[in-house]
Amino acid sequence: MMADGKGGRPPKPTSLKVLHGNPGKRKINRNEPQPVVSDDTPKPPRYLGRYAKTEWRRVVPELHRLGLLSVVDRAALEAYCEAYHDWREAKLALDEEGRTYKTDTGYIRPRPEIKFAAEAVKTMKAFMGEFGLTPSARSRISVPEPQEADPFE
Repeated sequence: MMADGKGGRPPKPTSLKVLHGNPGKRKINRNEPQPVVSDDTPKPPRYLGRYAKTEWRRVVPELHRLGLLSVVDRAALEAYCEAYHDWREAKLALDEEGRTYKTDTGYIRPRPEIKFAAEAVKTMKAFMGEFGLTPSARSRISVPEPQEADPFE
């Protein structure tokens, strides 16, 4: 159940409704808060892991260029990048150690990194949809062409 006491799917932000063209023709909240989009592309925080910083540097410039990254989105973006880092670390461990291990009693068990990787991918997918980082999510977003300045204004 959601914090406001209402069940069901969380509402889509107005900016995404506008970008998607509002196909359901639902009422658009004209009073929705509009966070500031920074003029500068945000740099990755120092405390992010190595792979998280790499992912930040890969996706943030494009999200910023498209105007899809406001100053209040930073924590969600950090969480996405950290999930990516966790997935990469687990994947590397699986590549090096294999997918199973032998216990002290001789049983073959799946490595715990399999579960860690799966959980990280689940977290990544949730954030990827929020930021339009998958082909499916992007297909529902329409970014308007930048308007050329009128030289006579």
